[in-house]
Amino acid sequence: MARRRFKGLGRETIAAETDLRSTLHKRFREGSVDILAVLKSEIHRVEKNLQRVDEYYRQNLRFMDRLSDRIAEVGGSWGFIISFLLFLLFWMILNSIIFIKRPFDPYPYILLNLILSSLAAIQAPIILMSQNRASKRDQARLEIDLEKDLRDLHVDEESHRLLLELRKDMEAVKRKVGVK
Repeated sequence: MARRRFKGLGRETIAAETDLRSTLHKRFREGSVDILAVLKSEIHRVEKNLQRVDEYYRQNLRFMDRLSDRIAEVGGSWGFIISFLLFLLFWMILNSIIFIKRPFDPYPYILLNLILSSLAAIQAPIILMSQNRASKRDQARLEIDLEKDLRDLHVDEESHRLLLELRKDMEAVKRKVGVK
């Protein structure tokens, strides 16, 4: 999904893997393989891609999208829950104790029930819209993380190969010197 939206991301990944392998081979031939430097450059590349994902999803948000994100953020907070509970208590006290002779919404609280149902009917789809956008953004980030993990595996594979070659070289040196 992210590859459809981020044109060239797949080609960048293939190029990154070949760059990584060619860099490791070149440095190995030169005798100066700095795996940490290679890993730092890979981490930097992944961080840039993750920033691109966030920027992409932020730049295309319309006003209503930003509003639904804000509603979902507020509606899913403890502040909202506590304030809404206080509102409900205030409503019940107002109609049951203060306006005992002529309450505007008597005991079964039909008006309050209508308000709560309307709020739930409006708030639920708005929160779902926000969650759908967040899941798309998260999916793109997961794909980039997977690509980073694959590049890390290539680094590990190349490091392991280098260690095996060093071990063989050490055994050859030991044989020449006569050390066990």
